[in-house]
Amino acid sequence: MAKRFAFQIHATEGAARAGTITTPRGEIRTPAFMPVGTAATVKAMLPESVRATGADILLGNTYHLMLRPGAERIARLGGLHRFMNWEHPILTDSGGFQVMSLASLRKLSEDGVQFASHVDGSRHMLSPERSMEIQKHLGSDIVMCFDECPALPADEETVAKSMRLSMRWARRSRDAFGDRPGHALFGIMQGGVTRELREESAEALKVIGFDGYAVGGLAVGEGQAAMFGVLDYAPGFLPGDKPRYLMGVGKPDDIVGAVERGIDMMDCVLPSRSGRTGQAWTRRGQVNIKNARHQDDPRPLDEDCTCPACRSYSRAYLHHVFRAQEIISSMLLTWHNLHYYQELMQGLRDTITEGRLAAFADDFRARRAEGDIEPI
Repeated sequence: MAKRFAFQIHATEGAARAGTITTPRGEIRTPAFMPVGTAATVKAMLPESVRATGADILLGNTYHLMLRPGAERIARLGGLHRFMNWEHPILTDSGGFQVMSLASLRKLSEDGVQFASHVDGSRHMLSPERSMEIQKHLGSDIVMCFDECPALPADEETVAKSMRLSMRWARRSRDAFGDRPGHALFGIMQGGVTRELREESAEALKVIGFDGYAVGGLAVGEGQAAMFGVLDYAPGFLPGDKPRYLMGVGKPDDIVGAVERGIDMMDCVLPSRSGRTGQAWTRRGQVNIKNARHQDDPRPLDEDCTCPACRSYSRAYLHHVFRAQEIISSMLLTWHNLHYYQELMQGLRDTITEGRLAAFADDFRARRAEGDIEPI
């Protein structure tokens, strides 16, 4: 691989930044939204369809892929890019969040986490070293260090203890990752909603040194106001010349607010999960295609959208195929949602570059406040 990992900021407006992450597998335009391919697939989408929405990078999940089909098997088959037919950059999370949220019989120690698989009950051990090994087998372009992520709300003592354990694991992750030209390792800031703990975490990560930095431990039950409260100061604790990644976020209004506060990268299962459950995200907010009011509506989901679902199909059709439990419903609604998210990211990038992000954000919020307009 000829190119090394690099990040360049092209324009700023307030705390918001527009830039480019360069990797050997291609460029990532920031602010970037990463569709989630949990088990080596973005559900209901072909890889070329995901690319057509404008996605530069996908997220894969260490926890799920280690359980099935297994990281070593994927390595024998040529790595995750070849396995899932995606030649562009891939970021893999460390597995720490899924161990907390999905696994059972967890036993946390300084070494790592022992747990039982939610798939078949088999026992596993995930440590910083094992997480780095798995992500190396997968061939991830961006690797996340292994961390512990307590659910919020939690008392400050619990959050502080967890954060300091994560910082010790971050050092072990850095050591285990080693020197891998063309691949990047991101550290993860923890600390809940306490400013002093967030600053302590950031300082520990900067001493270790990473290629990028994530703001972790948010979007885990604290609410948008508390999340934005942390984002008002937390990105500023991190190096300004490195990418900043907000993990697991989120709804379109979360994304706009995060970008305004200096975040460069985000991911969330929401657009694809919503597509499978009959929810569409549009410029005027969320549309529930299950509702009977759509059954005779010839309009598209969003008249300004150019995705295949909006170009070629009516709300009435989308309502019908969802009610009939046809697979095309998940395909079309997921494609629309991912297209909308990528179009939103392009709008954010363009308006930061042009110095009119504030006006874009005001218009975004005004249109969402109007809500979905019923046919006359």
